[in-house]
Amino acid sequence: MHWAEVVAKEVADTCERPLIATGISPTGIIHVGSLREAITGESVRSAVEKLGKEVRLIYLIDSFDPLRKCYDFLPKEFEEHVGKPICWIPCPCGKHNNYAHHFVQPFLDAVESLDVKCEIIWTHELYEQGAFAEAIDICFKKRKEITKILHEVSGKEEREDYAPYSPVCSECKRFANPVFETYSYPTVEYQCVCGHHGTADIRKGDGKLTWRLEWPAKWMIFGTSAEPFGKDHAASGGSFDTGKRIVEEVYCRKTPYPIPYEFVQLKGVGQMHKSLGCSVTGLDAINMTPPEVLNYMFLRVNPSKVIDYDSGMGVLDMADEYDRMEKLFFEGEYTESEENSVLAYEIAQHNHVPKKLPLQVPYRHLVNVAQMADTFEGVLDVLKRTMDLSEANEEDMRRLKRRVDCVRYWLNGFAPDQVKFSVYPTIPPGTELTMNDKAFFQELVKRMNDANWDADTISQIVSETGKGSPVGTKAGFRVIYQVLIGKDVGPRLGPFLSSMDKQFVINRFIQASRHNS
Repeated sequence: MHWAEVVAKEVADTCERPLIATGISPTGIIHVGSLREAITGESVRSAVEKLGKEVRLIYLIDSFDPLRKCYDFLPKEFEEHVGKPICWIPCPCGKHNNYAHHFVQPFLDAVESLDVKCEIIWTHELYEQGAFAEAIDICFKKRKEITKILHEVSGKEEREDYAPYSPVCSECKRFANPVFETYSYPTVEYQCVCGHHGTADIRKGDGKLTWRLEWPAKWMIFGTSAEPFGKDHAASGGSFDTGKRIVEEVYCRKTPYPIPYEFVQLKGVGQMHKSLGCSVTGLDAINMTPPEVLNYMFLRVNPSKVIDYDSGMGVLDMADEYDRMEKLFFEGEYTESEENSVLAYEIAQHNHVPKKLPLQVPYRHLVNVAQMADTFEGVLDVLKRTMDLSEANEEDMRRLKRRVDCVRYWLNGFAPDQVKFSVYPTIPPGTELTMNDKAFFQELVKRMNDANWDADTISQIVSETGKGSPVGTKAGFRVIYQVLIGKDVGPRLGPFLSSMDKQFVINRFIQASRHNS
């Protein structure tokens, strides 16, 4: 069984209507690693659904968290908003409802494109609706017990002034300290460092619980059955350990099934951090990698394993691996070592597995083709020279177009220079050819004129012509690339030339045989 199926069975066996919870704090640029939580949650949701259970997946946006500092990616004027709830801070670009919405919306777009079936819930709205009122009331009444639990689990000092709830100052809009002895449901007075003394109503968005109390309060509010979360929360004495004690001993509810996951690391860059900005965002990842492939990337390994995310050639490797597993799934024959990856392919479809093997165009080939045509229609024209697309259905075309769009995004921002090229309309300026080079092109023209136009035949002609020429095969390849793309190296020559119009190639070689350096 795949790990998602194991978790799903445990959840389905112990819950009548399971609810899977995931979440994020959008205090800054959201990196690709944050997709792991959403995809993990959806994989468990879809696996539970497959077992015939009615199941929900919620995505909680911690929009009432404070802005802890003015990050490097923010304008300096945002210094004045440090300490305020991010849902009350203006949008940096002016196009969104607030700061939280600005940073989370691109990520939500990415999650939607991954076919994650979740309900979006904003935490600040829960506070405004009074959803946390019961939990806040309990925390005020059991403050001493909570302080003791936090000390026993995390080693934190048992402070008499520990505040489980932080009101928001109505004057400066920053979190303040409650005056405990004034608490009488539903209000508590507070004293802010700005000098203002006010009153907060716990049934409204006048304040929030601290994180270690808010997390288990969410479990109580929603009756959470299972939740994926980063390994930092799962550390001994961390927020999950305290949350478990608090939800069971203070809120008198059950602890959800924990699904801790390892971090996603950028290859060669190191661990990414949610609030510091990064070179690859979640939206970048979904724009450069087809959604089904990105799902597969996260599901192919156990959540406890680190994922090295390579936004360079690793994108091509992952797409190739996905296609191979897809083919093995439909062939029904694979080794024991491949079984988990084939299962990951199936789960990556979120219960929408194609009825037959979809049209497969190698990602590496699309990288070349996308640079040979400006439009999707042009891409189809190039592909038709080397493959039969007559049986491709509407879904095949949709998937192919998505892949072409992803390839173009990757080429424009993350692809290494070695794979980038442009076919020149004529011999590139500055190209120098020797007499032997020109003779080599003359011979190529003679042999190619009446030859079949396919990759194997072309490769054979070039190799044999090079061997029989003073130029040699290796240098022959080099000068062909030079007259076509102005570089010494390029895509695999046979498939590359066969994807181009035969007469165009022959005319270029004729031009090269007569070229004046």
